[in-house]
Amino acid sequence: MDKIDSLRSNLNRVILGKSDVINKVIAGILASGHILLEDVPGTGKTTLAKAVAKSFDMDFKRIQFTPDILPSDITGMTIYDLEKKSFSVRFGPVFTNILLADEINRATPKAQSALLEAMSEYSVTIDGTKYMIEKPFIVFATENPIEYEGTFPLPEAQLDRFLMKFSIGYPDKESEKKILQVEKISDPLDEITTVATKVDLIDLQENTKRIFVHPKIIEYIVELSNASRSHRDVYLGLSPRATIYLMRVSQAYANLDNRNFVIPDDVKSAFPDIANHRLIIKADSKLRGVKVDEVIEDIVKNVKVPKDTDFKDEVS
Repeated sequence: MDKIDSLRSNLNRVILGKSDVINKVIAGILASGHILLEDVPGTGKTTLAKAVAKSFDMDFKRIQFTPDILPSDITGMTIYDLEKKSFSVRFGPVFTNILLADEINRATPKAQSALLEAMSEYSVTIDGTKYMIEKPFIVFATENPIEYEGTFPLPEAQLDRFLMKFSIGYPDKESEKKILQVEKISDPLDEITTVATKVDLIDLQENTKRIFVHPKIIEYIVELSNASRSHRDVYLGLSPRATIYLMRVSQAYANLDNRNFVIPDDVKSAFPDIANHRLIIKADSKLRGVKVDEVIEDIVKNVKVPKDTDFKDEVS
């Protein structure tokens, strides 16, 4: 827990007043997933990704997505060296530990899909040859929810690769005052220190997978996913991949709480950020004003929660 607490301290120093968001980010990292941040510019998305990279002494790279970006700008390409009279591979920015995919919805679907293989298989194919990406590899992708002109919505197949989707949001008044006081003197990123290594992060991720999940909790997770598929207002519910992600993030929340077993509250905390970018609302329900958040709340409310007595005796 010392390393997790140190990471939490680092992130809270650069993103003030957002402890709930920090916990989500750490949970996503421990669950070995990629994170989609949907927010307006200037809320600290880039700073957050850089702080994670610096905390674990990891490589950080940024791609600014635009309509004219090519897949090779992301993955790399084979080039011919005139002096050596031979071909060599110039690896793209995807070969890193922390990748910030800035305004990913501004790229064409062809460019967006260049990330798919990297995100799901930790590899890319350049001119028919597969190259592995060193772990840990985490994508922080951002998109602006306000501007739609010149954007290309992410297809469901790519959205499903993102473990979680959430927003940082504006700080409250007191936190914003503190931001000004801190930024007046120095960049808070310069003040944080490395708290662990890449190997430590991989160990934390592996330890998270070993958090005990009782069969009753597994049943609860599956029931939530099934409820999302059969809900009256839902056209497309959670995929089996999303069900696995829901378990992984639930394990991460247990780890954050210094527990070696998952409880229903962990699942409830994880479910909205797992589901909000995956559920597709029926057209007639949209016309009636039904929102994704309302559907998620309704699912959580109506799926039976395991009682403590159903599983705690077996994990104590």
